[in-house]
Amino acid sequence: MTPGKASDHKHAVANLHNLYRIFTVPESPDSTLGKIDQEISQNLTGFLRDRIVATEQDLAVIEQDFSSPRIPEQPSFVSDYTEFLLDTLVAQSVHTAAPGFVGHMTSALPSFMLPLSRIMTALNQNLVKIETSKAFTPLERQVLGMLHALIYANDDAYYQRWMHDRDSALGAFCSGGTLANITALWVARNKLFPATEGFRGIAREGFYKALKHYQCEGVAVLISQRGHYSFGKAADLLGIGRDAIIAIPTDRDNRIDIDLLLETCDRLRQQRIRILSLVGIAGTTETGNVDPLERLADIAGQEGCHFHVDAAWGGPTLFSEAHKSLLKGIERADSVTIDAHKQLYVPMGAGMVLFKNPCSLTSIEHHAEYILRKGSKDLGSHTLEGSRPGTAMLVHSALNIIGRKGYGLLIDKGIDIARTFATMIEDDIDFELVTRPELNLLTYRYVPARVQTALRSAPVERRTEINRQLNALTKQMQKSQRAAGKSFVSRTRLSPLQYDLDTITVFRVVLANPLTTAEILREMLAEQKRIATEDEQAAAMLHSIDELIAGT
Repeated sequence: MTPGKASDHKHAVANLHNLYRIFTVPESPDSTLGKIDQEISQNLTGFLRDRIVATEQDLAVIEQDFSSPRIPEQPSFVSDYTEFLLDTLVAQSVHTAAPGFVGHMTSALPSFMLPLSRIMTALNQNLVKIETSKAFTPLERQVLGMLHALIYANDDAYYQRWMHDRDSALGAFCSGGTLANITALWVARNKLFPATEGFRGIAREGFYKALKHYQCEGVAVLISQRGHYSFGKAADLLGIGRDAIIAIPTDRDNRIDIDLLLETCDRLRQQRIRILSLVGIAGTTETGNVDPLERLADIAGQEGCHFHVDAAWGGPTLFSEAHKSLLKGIERADSVTIDAHKQLYVPMGAGMVLFKNPCSLTSIEHHAEYILRKGSKDLGSHTLEGSRPGTAMLVHSALNIIGRKGYGLLIDKGIDIARTFATMIEDDIDFELVTRPELNLLTYRYVPARVQTALRSAPVERRTEINRQLNALTKQMQKSQRAAGKSFVSRTRLSPLQYDLDTITVFRVVLANPLTTAEILREMLAEQKRIATEDEQAAAMLHSIDELIAGT
């Protein structure tokens, strides 16, 4: 179907009068779009449940609806185009708000986000400069101050001094954790190679001249092997090269190995390579673990390098009185990334990077005569992005409507249900818990009891082959469960110490949706068991594993 197909007997007409109408006359409540708007406003859960098709359609089929490169010569009626979106886009979207969708870091949104998002869209503010944002600029500065206070816990006098200071910024708002991490390393790079006598700074003269002036052979960013891929992007963009990201192996609990980190620091020192940043992770993407931030802060201090904490996922754990100690040491970080579109429950995409020193962002400051003038409060002078929407308004609303205690309850619930699910897995003899939840993520796989027994006694070569076939089974089960549309878990690949670093494929579960119940998770495990025996391909793979075991 293409836009306008439903009304081939009549056509919209492009003229100034009709164009004027779409800018000034709203859709009537009885129009197709008007009815959809009411349906979403009155019953969002029902709209998503009824409009999104549960069973998966092949991507190649979906692509046929979006295959023409031609911009339509004549306009479409709004009603026709709305029907097109419902039939093609909405129907084949992912139901990320469903309580059985527990595979990724995307969740249900509070109902108040929809009407507030409409206000934000209607105002269409551009946060690059105060001339196009006015009240949104101080609001965004307050949001940054609120999250800064959550992390660094300075007194009110501190924030009265710095929150609205025109020459500094407590952080930068951006579209997500990737840009937040890039901004943190950008600041760290410029601080590592500042202007001195005979050198105007790396921002002016570039990386080659910086290395030459400071008499070093290169730079390195140290992070655990569970580090997010955005750091590779940052290294590429900042000109230091992806090879500058040194991934330190992790321990049994998926936290950076401190002994190997210290060995790496010594080696780099001997090679005259400067550490640009040491990165700690507060909530790894794959397993949800937290690095020993206190110890990393000590090491960063000893090495004299920038200490960044990627808390895009786990940062809101600070709201929980019961669990905030897991992030002890984050307050010593020079910079911290938090994604509001994850566990602050705002729409995509809203990320932030907060800086302990409110003057840190001056190292990447940019100005122009027609915009971002020196001395102005334009936020764009401290951000990688130029034009940006007023997404901070949605974060501000969430922080006020949900509040500290509300977020604490949500965090506690997520961690509690993750532990409950881990217990379910351990109590079922046909599943294997691979990583225990520290926050609200865990990994596991389907391994029938007889196969687990064989793995424990098999020689190394045979065990590796069993794991290889289990990997194929896990992949097939995950694809079948996703296609069925009742529930969704993601999958990833880990190299756990208990298997001597054999790479295994595991189910990955993220439990942040407050609507997810223990009963839903119990049914999800039951569905996976059914798939293993009733799905034709999965059953064949399981039979092959049994034959391999019988041959030992």
